[in-house]
Amino acid sequence: METRLQISRSLRERIVAEAKGSRTEICGLLLGDDDTVHDAIACANVHPTPATHFEVDPSALFRALRAAREGGPAVIGYYHSHPTGSTVPSWTDAAAAADDGAFWLIAAGSALAAWRAVRDGTVHGRFDPVALAIAR
Repeated sequence: METRLQISRSLRERIVAEAKGSRTEICGLLLGDDDTVHDAIACANVHPTPATHFEVDPSALFRALRAAREGGPAVIGYYHSHPTGSTVPSWTDAAAAADDGAFWLIAAGSALAAWRAVRDGTVHGRFDPVALAIAR
């Protein structure tokens, strides 16, 4: 059975617009449940070389995890952009990803693709492709 990730058209467009408006890698958190993104929180990219790498601001991640423990939506993954690349995860992405089943959305230009971080994934041994289902 194919893995699917559902996201609203407005969230998809917001992430793509954020990515298109930046020369550095943008990043954020995906909030939701199971296989549905209910919200996306833009976060500061605190990596020392944000033009080619990303690191979600740890304080934003801790706040989201704390909110989830208190009954808020779960952090089900991350999003970031490849300003001069493709929507395929890079080797750097693979090195940074845990095999925890988190969803990753990668924006490049007007495109957005979904991936899942898994052990022995088909891309760089860390990611499997995920079908992106756009809801109204």
